Amino acid sequence: MSSSKHSSESRRLALSVLQPGFVGTEAPDWILRDIGDGLASVVLFSRNIVSTEQVARLTGQLRAENPELIVAIDEEAGDVTRIESATGSSRPGNFALGTVDDTELTEAVAADLGRQLRTAGVSLDYAPSADVNSNPDNPIIGVRSFGADPDLVSRHTAAWIRGLQSAGVAACAKHFPGHGDVAVDSHHDLPAYSAGRDEIAAQALPPFRAAVAAGVRAVMSGHLLVPAYDPDLPATLSRRILHGLLREELGFDGLVVSDAIEMGAVTARYGIDGATVKAVAAGVDAVCVGGESAEENTVALLVKALVAAVAAGELPEERLAEAAGRVREFARWSAGLRAAGAAGETVDQSAGEAVRDGIGHVAARRAVRLTGAARAALPLTAAPHVVELAPVTNMAIGKETPWGVANPLRERLPGTTSVRVRGQELEEGTVALESCALEPAAGRPLVIVARDAARHAWMSRAVTGLTSARPDAIVVEMGLPGTTAAAAQIFTHGASTASAVAAAEILTGTPAG
Repeated sequence: MSSSKHSSESRRLALSVLQPGFVGTEAPDWILRDIGDGLASVVLFSRNIVSTEQVARLTGQLRAENPELIVAIDEEAGDVTRIESATGSSRPGNFALGTVDDTELTEAVAADLGRQLRTAGVSLDYAPSADVNSNPDNPIIGVRSFGADPDLVSRHTAAWIRGLQSAGVAACAKHFPGHGDVAVDSHHDLPAYSAGRDEIAAQALPPFRAAVAAGVRAVMSGHLLVPAYDPDLPATLSRRILHGLLREELGFDGLVVSDAIEMGAVTARYGIDGATVKAVAAGVDAVCVGGESAEENTVALLVKALVAAVAAGELPEERLAEAAGRVREFARWSAGLRAAGAAGETVDQSAGEAVRDGIGHVAARRAVRLTGAARAALPLTAAPHVVELAPVTNMAIGKETPWGVANPLRERLPGTTSVRVRGQELEEGTVALESCALEPAAGRPLVIVARDAARHAWMSRAVTGLTSARPDAIVVEMGLPGTTAAAAQIFTHGASTASAVAAAEILTGTPAG
């Protein structure tokens, strides 16, 4: 083979193992050109989405260049939503589903999401999170996990995969080998999971085993250090973890996708180009380049780095070819899955309430829990003042995604007022709870909305201060339940719009008029 032909083939192979994002609600010319040159996947984020119909037009435009193009999305439902980022998810997230613990319900919610994604032209969803949230202080997983019990997480991971794939969209279990027992956000730095192999086998791996057994054909690696398997390299860059543990021990033979390669956990040490080369060498088949680096020159940089690494002998050409082959195989399979999902589409009239009202809202209602004092104080008969205590969320949660119960309450009780308070404002003294929360609530109900109060000292202090002044206040916790001084509490187990509406219905005793 001539050197130019060889170089052209290396570039084609390099393009085929990337899964880049891009900016805009229509396909930019460079993406269409790269698809023509061998790019086999793209990933969509909220910046690409206005409506399901618009995404369907976009994916149609992309697939005109390659009918088997893998179109991925990072859509977990619940707090992490892209397809409904402007409105908030109409389906609860994993923690709410794990709280209900009805695997048929979990499967139905995932199938409902799958139908929406397939209609939009999506073929791969970076979900579910199969992480066991064994560390309640975890800043990155939390309500994205089905729970803290490996058996519960395993059965719901399997159910979610079955549901999504029944609708024609491929699932992707993440973040291998388990991101639930860490205390650092891998968007910014490298977390460590320091458990021994026996504990990892008992705690973190069961949901991934269940995912493989349920027919998952994609697994996403996590950017975390697991010294029991590799003391030097994070999982995404570790052959011991991706090949030795995932492929040989767990028997997984599908597509290994990296978590977003631009995340600080790997780029701070190796740069985005170095991390990409190391990931593919270690056993990653598809490198997600999505969130923060959606540019033509980033893709060109990574292609150049992969081609140069092959030429320099740092990346065996057969490893790059193997990764490209797995991508091609997955693309064919997922295209078939999509076609089968469309062909098998029926409306289940037996679902009753679910058909009429949306399975997501049914599930969200079933996940709400109340203390006895809250039950006794409800329904509210006068328009309340709502104080929403807003944490700084991790980067997986879209800043544009709405949350809180003030808006759905206002629809049910006109005259409802609200304020959103941030920790920094309280600490700097630019906002005082007395003037923004207690004074406007004088003579009327006070509703306090928290999100992971147990994980944020300022929020916990605010809840304690407000409920001391107003013992009759009702606290709605939309994150992980914790202990507060409040007697009247409502737990939604997630901050999706579906969960917010369920809380508002319980607070008022009525659905929206």
